[in-house]
Amino acid sequence: MDFHDTPSEAAFREEVRAWLAEHLTGDFAALGSVGGPSDETGWETRVEWEKLLGRDRWVGLSWPAEYGGRGAGVPEQIIFNEEYARANAPARISFFGEGLFAPTLIQFGTEEQKRRFLPRIQAVEELWCQGFSEPNAGSDLANIQTRAVLDGDEWVISGQKVWTTLAHRADWIFVLCRTDPESRGHHGLSYLLCPMRQDGIEIRPLRQMTGSAEFNEVFFDGARTARDNVLGPVGQGWKVAMATLGFERGTAFLSSQLGFEREFADLLDLAHKTGAASDPVVRDELAARYVGLKVMRYNGMRMLTNLVQRGVAGPEASIGKLYWTTWHRAFGETALRVLGADALVVARAGGGTYEPGPQQQVFMASRAETIYAGSSEIQKNIIGERVLGLPREPRQGETS
Repeated sequence: MDFHDTPSEAAFREEVRAWLAEHLTGDFAALGSVGGPSDETGWETRVEWEKLLGRDRWVGLSWPAEYGGRGAGVPEQIIFNEEYARANAPARISFFGEGLFAPTLIQFGTEEQKRRFLPRIQAVEELWCQGFSEPNAGSDLANIQTRAVLDGDEWVISGQKVWTTLAHRADWIFVLCRTDPESRGHHGLSYLLCPMRQDGIEIRPLRQMTGSAEFNEVFFDGARTARDNVLGPVGQGWKVAMATLGFERGTAFLSSQLGFEREFADLLDLAHKTGAASDPVVRDELAARYVGLKVMRYNGMRMLTNLVQRGVAGPEASIGKLYWTTWHRAFGETALRVLGADALVVARAGGGTYEPGPQQQVFMASRAETIYAGSSEIQKNIIGERVLGLPREPRQGETS
């Protein structure tokens, strides 16, 4: 792959830089890149920023022009995310709507569904959350027990989802349900689109050790959605859900990976200031983290090349997900080593609560990254069986 910009790509890069220079000012610039797709820091300011992005069609950049997008290819998407990260722009809030649901909708949705939902995602009028994991169906997603039955022209949903990021902020949820009561495993599941603001849904926050509560339990007790709000064929939701997970494990985290470069630069600067950079063990770890950043970038480019060739993210996306989460977890450990004894101290905020610093937050948050969107063990199974062609691991009840 040639990593140099073509003339048209160079012109697009200049357009992105000029737009960011003009609009990334005031409160938007002051906020910086704090937060993340699952973080509520500076929420109201980030909402306004996202609306500005949507107005000028940076939300939905890759969508076809007939749905309000720019029809941008993968090189343009990479360029936008690179320049966005370099500009230290606010963390995006449309991760689940734009990054996960929209590409799945474009691939599987009806024309009516695309016309209904895409403009509202772009205008940031409707935010989305993801209803996949359950108490007994996390990595074993095929064990879904949440059920939906037809009642006239509506689906009635009953069950529980957990670790539902920003459910309390969302207007809609894409929820994987069992619509065939006699089915087992990945058969008989459907991918339903359900409004969140109704009496049949209860949201309970899950408080984390970082002090935040962006994750939630969501209880469905007779929640309703229109009969037509199913993405893909009824009973074939597994295929649709796997496409969503492909985007989550692959392209959706591209901007996060680019943000890691800024995290590394900040940590390197801190290591020089504190003198930790003179410690040979710390120097070795920092060098390893830097090399890992470069490997991550080339892995990402290889995955995106496959995406361009196939039109969908293949099982190779699991390589990227496994690599970046493992790298970021190790990076969090290096960050605490750079802090030294200060890593054990948490400052008291003005309200009387204790708030971890940025390096401490990275350490704690990164511990979960090897679990969500499919644990590292699941990613290894996918890579072994579907990329390398190794024998399938025995499932429960089978003998090896």
